[in-house]
Amino acid sequence: MTAPRPAEPPAEDLSRLAALHGVATSYRPSPDRTVAASATAVTRALAALGVDAGTPAAVRAALAAGERERDARLLPPTVVGWGADTPAALAALPEGTRLRVRTEQGETRARAEHLPPGVHEVTATAPDGRTAHAHLIVAPPRLPAPPGRSHGLLVQLYSLLSRRSWGMGDLGDLGELAGWAGRVLGAGFVQVNPLHAAVPGTPTDPSPYRPSSRRFPDPVHLRIEDVPEFAYVGDRDRVLALLERAGRLREAVLERGALIDRDAVWELKREALELVHAVPLGPGRHAAYADFLAEQGRALEDHATWCALAEVHGADWRRWPAALRDPRSPGTARARRELADRVDFHSRLAWLTDAQLTAAQRTAREAGMPVGIVHDLAVGVHPVGADAWAQQEYFASGMSVGAPPDAFNARGQDWGLPPWRPDRLADSGYAPFRALLQALFRYAGALRIDHVMGLFRLWWVPEGHPPTEGTYVRYDAEAMLAALVLEASRAGAVVIGEDLGTVEPGVREALRERGVYGTSVLWFERDWEGDGRPLPPERWRADCLATATTHDLPPTAARLTGEHVDLRDGLGLLTRPLAEERAEAAADTAEWLDLLARLGLLQDGTGTSSAGGTGTSSEEAGIQAVHRYLLRTPARLVGVWLPDGVGDRRPQNLPGTWDQYPNWRLPIADAQGRPVTLEDLAASPRLRALIDVLRTDTGREGGPHGR
Repeated sequence: MTAPRPAEPPAEDLSRLAALHGVATSYRPSPDRTVAASATAVTRALAALGVDAGTPAAVRAALAAGERERDARLLPPTVVGWGADTPAALAALPEGTRLRVRTEQGETRARAEHLPPGVHEVTATAPDGRTAHAHLIVAPPRLPAPPGRSHGLLVQLYSLLSRRSWGMGDLGDLGELAGWAGRVLGAGFVQVNPLHAAVPGTPTDPSPYRPSSRRFPDPVHLRIEDVPEFAYVGDRDRVLALLERAGRLREAVLERGALIDRDAVWELKREALELVHAVPLGPGRHAAYADFLAEQGRALEDHATWCALAEVHGADWRRWPAALRDPRSPGTARARRELADRVDFHSRLAWLTDAQLTAAQRTAREAGMPVGIVHDLAVGVHPVGADAWAQQEYFASGMSVGAPPDAFNARGQDWGLPPWRPDRLADSGYAPFRALLQALFRYAGALRIDHVMGLFRLWWVPEGHPPTEGTYVRYDAEAMLAALVLEASRAGAVVIGEDLGTVEPGVREALRERGVYGTSVLWFERDWEGDGRPLPPERWRADCLATATTHDLPPTAARLTGEHVDLRDGLGLLTRPLAEERAEAAADTAEWLDLLARLGLLQDGTGTSSAGGTGTSSEEAGIQAVHRYLLRTPARLVGVWLPDGVGDRRPQNLPGTWDQYPNWRLPIADAQGRPVTLEDLAASPRLRALIDVLRTDTGREGGPHGR
């Protein structure tokens, strides 16, 4: 006889339990439609938060315990205060409650007014004897706006090869680009892709958005010749051989049309860095390195230990010997001692990379850039990587971040990134998030946050299930924003949130209130609540980075010519007949070009839509007109996708593809697909003409650069 299946928990009980822990039981893919989340997604999300909801009895017990804890709680684990005002959670305490605040600066206070910015500790004792200890994040009410109005360049660093790089763009190239763009083009910033450490392997995952660690950068970006000790490597024959091999890697990409081979570049650079590591540091350099080790502390030790262990046991720490899967185990401590030289090697690489990143930002500011380098923070980390190993207690086991089904992707998305646990973040005072921000702001004039909506909620997908069977889990957005604003204000940095796509009501308003900029891409800016036509420039928001495209979208030349449709057709990605897709794309482009012409922005007056094709001059005029349009908006930051400056047709990443398209492996190229070096870019009349549009066609508000 088959045992009866346990009854499903009552919907009301499960919904109340889920709400108690920030787990959604439904979501709205559009304003007029509500979809119920699967019970599996809800119970699995609760399980990942340490809540048993597997049976009706377990649901009832967890609900009762959770509600008792909520009703008895005096304070949440993290309290937020903005500016000099008393934090709302403290103001709501019962009358007669005694406070003791230990500030980050070491003071002890009995009141919570006029606290300095920082992360403090507060103890509250109520008249009935209840006591609570909480972290108190006090942040400025709002980040200041960037100085003036700036135009800048957007580039995937690996794609920017110079005649000095070793097969892919590096930090020396970034410094050269920033120095030239600031001094010659009047640019205010250069935005790059995430430079986070990748998971090693053959082949390495080329996506910069699935890193091993977001806290530490990848040494593959080092300019080897700029490492001081490289000049003192004793074996000059090996040095010359390395330089010769580097030249062959570079020429393969630039002259023979090869794809960027990150693994080959790293193999060569690692060999060079092994030689560098054998060179003793001078007294001053040694002291600087020691300071870096002390400053980075256990986080760097963990990262370098993971790198050393990965060399021995492979990159997936979940397959390591059991004793090494715990970063705090005696077995790991023993292995760290045995691998001390390799741990030092990887620590040294983090130091060298940090130094070159800092130098690039210094070069940008010295070139007159008011912002400088804009770095990119990926939404998460690879499940087998260093951060997932070192910070296991902060990640939700058995879950992955993604996106629900929507009008653009009926199957939803699974990004393969473990989400942070909101409860553990709150218990720690958001320490991992703050440490991550502090690390990036060391060398960033601004930070772009990929999928900034993740500060509010993330779509959690249970392992082994399709993304359609996920659900949203909510984070304490006020605390996340307070940590972000606090650390950005300490660094004097700008924050840009990538808020494209489906955004729940109130998110953009909350970000704007705290001075976090948004992202506006021309082709998406339509009057969606009205007639659906292109949004007039005066109706764009001012607090944003306005661009014509991004790394995930077709370059402007491809959109104007319709080549992006043909590319997707050739890869089998279209869901409708080719003629239908072409007609829709042509109509969309024609509508924009008609608006540009009516505004007098198409100077030669010829920019017709591409379905029938356009000449180079017409296409180039169209690209210039698009950027004149961006200047007509009030956007304080206007970005130029660097490949647009030379007519590149190929997207750097084509969503929905893996090995069908060379994502993240293409050098910048001209309209004919010929690779273009940094030196070529600096001498390009076409790029200079586009930038002159931004410098001389002032649009509105006194010019784009504001200085």
